[in-house]
Amino acid sequence: MPETVRNIPAPTPWKLSPTATTYTLFCPPLDTSPQIARDFVATVLRALGLDALVDAAALCTSELVTNACVHAKGGGSVLWLAVEGWRVRVIVYDGDENPPVMRELTPDGWEEGGRGLYLVDALTEGHWGTASALPCNGGLVHPDGKAVWFDLAAPE
Repeated sequence: MPETVRNIPAPTPWKLSPTATTYTLFCPPLDTSPQIARDFVATVLRALGLDALVDAAALCTSELVTNACVHAKGGGSVLWLAVEGWRVRVIVYDGDENPPVMRELTPDGWEEGGRGLYLVDALTEGHWGTASALPCNGGLVHPDGKAVWFDLAAPE
């Protein structure tokens, strides 16, 4: 059965307000990286009093870092967590230029793997996407990589 690729939104993830507070974590290509990234995001959000976002943010983060560890080539990924007054954004950058693929699930839907991006899409209400390259001082660096990101609306 051929894989069906779902069109993934692709606006730039790098536009943040000047008041955004950012946190960064390097995720080496290890089996433990998704859990460490998940705990990192959960700890920061709890410290900021954003407990309502912890479960969704931690699960989506774990999915993106897992995909980077399993599918991306290179020396790992970098996670950015940006907290703004109205949203939380997580960006995972890795050195593989191939965008993620939302595979079509089989009728029984019980394959091993392949549901992570569906979870991200559902938990973020479609507020996620991909972008190529990594910005640096107004220019782009690492053109061979990609960023996968998601947004969660901050509670009022």
